[in-house]
Amino acid sequence: MSIASWKEVPTRLRSRTNTQIRRSVGLTQEPPPRCSDPEHSYFPVNGASRLVHADLSSMLAGGIASLFFQMLHPHAMAGVADHSRYQQDPLGRLLQTANFIGATTFGSKETAYASIERVRAVHVAVRGIADDGKPYDANDPHLLAWVHVAETSMFLAGYQRYGKRRISRSDADEYVREMAGLACDLGAENPPTNLDELRVAIDRFRPELRLSPDGIAARDFLMDGFVKGVLPRMAYRLFMLGALDLLEPWARQLLGVKESSWPRRLWVRGATHVLSGLVRFFVPPPDRVTTP
Repeated sequence: MSIASWKEVPTRLRSRTNTQIRRSVGLTQEPPPRCSDPEHSYFPVNGASRLVHADLSSMLAGGIASLFFQMLHPHAMAGVADHSRYQQDPLGRLLQTANFIGATTFGSKETAYASIERVRAVHVAVRGIADDGKPYDANDPHLLAWVHVAETSMFLAGYQRYGKRRISRSDADEYVREMAGLACDLGAENPPTNLDELRVAIDRFRPELRLSPDGIAARDFLMDGFVKGVLPRMAYRLFMLGALDLLEPWARQLLGVKESSWPRRLWVRGATHVLSGLVRFFVPPPDRVTTP
């Protein structure tokens, strides 16, 4: 092998590992092309949403945490249990979610609105009766608001703890405000527009939250893990523990998750930071766009 070929080995290794990491979490397709035109992009090209969602490391922890959080609403969980194949094809469902996030975060207005309409069309059939005997409807503005605050709070919490750089309070407020626009387009009612409103919105939902039998099944499935291979499963386990640590104590209690000791929690946070940095090395987020 020539000297030039040897110099290419690290690059090829990084590219191969990048592909393996992405495939292990269901990202089997290339990222969609970015819309860099401020006039046509759905989200601001230099906005906080692109900052948060571009960081795969923190999105893994935040995304898993959002799934745990969402399942605490029995009507949201009933819709997932009755109308999805998350246990048979978990990576396929993750890919659908990733495609939606990618299309709305980095796509043009045309691409984003098309993706939003597809989601709303799918939601039309997602309705039924929950375990409490009450009807649920995936397009119910109130239920959409819960899914929105669960995702927004956990994606943001994931970045705040494991992201590439420290995120300011103004960026956090900007993120919530940008995500509120997406929530409105999906049909959610009164989405919060800053961090304080986000916390208030979560508190308002607390009386509705509990772990249903469907939620118990989803919790156990998510905690057991679904990725293949020894190393991917070890990495998933750590991200899952890091995700649970993002939740407030009352949410972990509702999930029926035993509270960890502080030494164990500090170990989980430190180890997840190291793993996040390793993932970020192989799957680096693009630099944030700056505009005059």
